[in-house]
Amino acid sequence: MAPSPNTQAIEKNRPIVISGPSGAGKSTILKKLFTEFPDKFGFSVSHTTRSPRPGELDGREYHFTSPETFLQMVSDDAFIEHAQFGGNRYGTSIAAVESIASTGRICILDIELEGVKQVASHKTFPRPFFLFLAPPSLDVLEERLRARATDNEDAIQKRLAQAKVEMDFAERGEIHDQVVVNEDLEKAYNEVRRFVEERVGV
Repeated sequence: MAPSPNTQAIEKNRPIVISGPSGAGKSTILKKLFTEFPDKFGFSVSHTTRSPRPGELDGREYHFTSPETFLQMVSDDAFIEHAQFGGNRYGTSIAAVESIASTGRICILDIELEGVKQVASHKTFPRPFFLFLAPPSLDVLEERLRARATDNEDAIQKRLAQAKVEMDFAERGEIHDQVVVNEDLEKAYNEVRRFVEERVGV
C-alpha cells in the first residue's frame, strides 16, 4: 500500500513548488534562500531507477530503486509526481515530503512542468504553493544557455522550445500562484523571498 501522508504535518508546513526553464536561475535563488534560512527548508530525496554515479549515496542524492519497485510504487500511488527521462524513471514520494514536513521544515520541490501538473491534480496530497521563475525573454534565456557552454546546439534548441511551452503555461495562471521574472537577481530573489514569507513565514 502507498504510504499515508501525515496530513497534519504537511498542512502545517505546506510545500513550495518552484519551477521554471533551465537557465532561469532556480538553483542560484534556491541556494540563496537555503543559505539565508538554513533551518527552514529542505529538499526531498527523489526515487530513481538509474544507477548511482561515483560518490552518490543511496538516500542522500536519490533513493536508488529497481524498475520493478518503482512501478509498484506508481501502482500504489506512492508518488505525488513521477516522470521518465532518458530511459530512467524519477519520482517524488509522499513519504519523502512527509519526512521534511515532520521536522517542521518546508519542503521545496524543484520539478518540471509535467510534474507540476501531477502535483496540482493529486487527489489526496495537500495543495502546495506554486511559483514559476521566468527569464525576461527567450532571447535572454538563449544568451544564458549559450554562456554556460554546457549544451550542444540541439540541446539548446530543445531547451528553448520547452521553455516557451512552460512560460506560456505559467502565464495562463492555471496552477501557479505567482510568476517571478528573473531579470535582476537581487530583485527576483526578494520577490521569491516575499512570496515564501507571505505563505509560510520565514
